[in-house]
Order: sequence, then structure tokens, then C-alpha cells
Amino acid sequence: MKHISILVPQGAVALGCIEGPYILFNKANEFLVSIGKSALFKVQLVGLKKEAQVYDRLFAVTPDIVFRDVVKTDLVIIPAVNGEMKSVIDWNKEFFPWIKMQHSKGAEVASLCVGTFLLAATGLLSGKQCSTHWSAVDNFRTMFPDVDLVSDKIITDENGIYSSGGANSFWNLLLYLLEKYTTRELAILFSKYYEIEIDRHSQSPFIMFKGQNIHTDESVKKAQEFIEGNVSDKISVEDLASKFAIGRRNFERRFKKATNNTPVEYIQRVKIEAAKKSLETSHKNVGEVMYDVGYTDTKAFRTVFKKITGLSPIAYRSRYNPANSI
Repeated sequence: MKHISILVPQGAVALGCIEGPYILFNKANEFLVSIGKSALFKVQLVGLKKEAQVYDRLFAVTPDIVFRDVVKTDLVIIPAVNGEMKSVIDWNKEFFPWIKMQHSKGAEVASLCVGTFLLAATGLLSGKQCSTHWSAVDNFRTMFPDVDLVSDKIITDENGIYSSGGANSFWNLLLYLLEKYTTRELAILFSKYYEIEIDRHSQSPFIMFKGQNIHTDESVKKAQEFIEGNVSDKISVEDLASKFAIGRRNFERRFKKATNNTPVEYIQRVKIEAAKKSLETSHKNVGEVMYDVGYTDTKAFRTVFKKITGLSPIAYRSRYNPANSI
């Protein structure tokens, strides 16, 4: 039997990230028993203390056990905990030595959404890939520069250290784990029972690009502002470097260091974000939207749009503005 430990952290927890895995693994036991097999999972809520944690002043979650009393577990699940992350990490730091000890004994560890901040704070993600909610990307990179954040992915698996993308994408990670621990058939059954899209790998269609401006390079900030204020213009790296009196190679190096994007990537992302908003809200056709954001080559626009969002412009409009689909 696999022992599943779902943490009950301090702070503003996303309750679904506690309830979801609790329901899924217990329901999996019910399904297994219904077809004549043995229950596979022992699921426990694990807290820093035995007393109930109250979230949003309304919802109380009572741990089954205190973390010190869990001698061995097979999977530790870290829910999303919102708020000022340095404080959140400090409130939950007692968990970290225990998580590392369990991992050293063979336990797997999974973070859900911004629970990645707590996982990274243990040190287990150093030099490894992870994902998190797209809105937390800049803060995460600032706090954990030694972690390889792949913000477009729904799921990462680094030899038993897992993370999921934002919000409800944690269900995709849970299905991934269920398939690993049981069978593909059971994972498909769950995806149908809970109406979850299985095998979803990218959160790109949901990402709202906001330029990384949490840095101190004022020349790069001015370049970012110029790009964002001139979406319809054709802007070259040479033009930007010249405008701000910086050699091109030095400008590219500084821009990448400050924003985690090359200047070309940043220009593309700003233009595609503007195109997305137009496709979501306007009656303009794809060609008009393309021209509005400074593209004249239809193939180039569609290629960049799909690279960034994972969808074609028409598919994107169909998903988010079906009344105006063309």
C-alpha cells in the first residue's frame, strides 16, 4: 500500500489542492475495490500541529497526523500556498527537513501550482526543472535562480520530484501520478468521471505575458517600455541598442540577464500578447490583428503565435471569443 502525505500548511492555502488529491486517491481505492482489487492508497493529511488550520476564516482542515509522527511515506504532496512568499516559506520551514528526510528514504515529492515555492525552499529542486503558475514566474526566478523554471509546462518530473503548472492544472499531475501508480485505464476512467482533459502538457494558452521588470537595469527598463508602447512598429535589436546607446552584444546580454528573454523574444511576446487581447475582444479578422501588431508576413505571424500560445490564431479566437470566430 502506498502512503500519501498531503501537507496542511500555514498560510492562505488553495483548498482545492488539499481536497483534490484527498478525493482522488481515496476514490481510486473505491474503484479498485469495486472491481475486486485491494485498496492501494493510505491517504493522510499531515500538519505542523494537530489542531485544525482555518483558511479564509471559514474553512477548517484538521490534520490526521503531525509530520514528526510520519516515519515513512511514499509521496508528499505540497499544496498551493498564496501570499507573500518569503513569509509563507518561513511559516512552513519546519516541514522542510522532514520532506528532505522522506525523500532520502525514497519518497517522491509533488508540488501543486505555487506550492513549488515551498518545494524549492527545501533545496530539492536545485539544478532541476519545475513549473508553477505563470503569474508567479518572475518572483520565483528572483527567489530561486538555481532552479530551471519551465513556465509553459503543465507537469515536470525530475526522477520523482514533480511539479504542476497553475491553478486547476494540478489535476493533470494527479492523473499522471495515478497512471504511474496504477494503470492507464484507471487514469482515463478518472479523467472521464471528473471531466478532466487528460494528457494536457502546456499552459501556454492561458499565460498572460507581463514583462519581467523586477530588475535594476534602467536602460533595459526603458527599452521594455519603448517596445510595449510601440506594438504596431517594426522594431529591430539594432534600433533598440542604438536608441539607448549600448553596443548590440552588450545590449542583448543585459536584456537577457534582466528579463530572461532575448530582445527578439520579448518583442514577439509583447506583440502576441496584444494580438491575443484583440482576438479575445474585437471583431477584427486575423489579418487585421496581424497588421495592428506590426506583422506583414502571415506565415511568420502564425508561426510565432502558435509557438507562444500553443494554438493557431483562429483556434485561439475560437476558444476565447467564439462569437467572433472567423
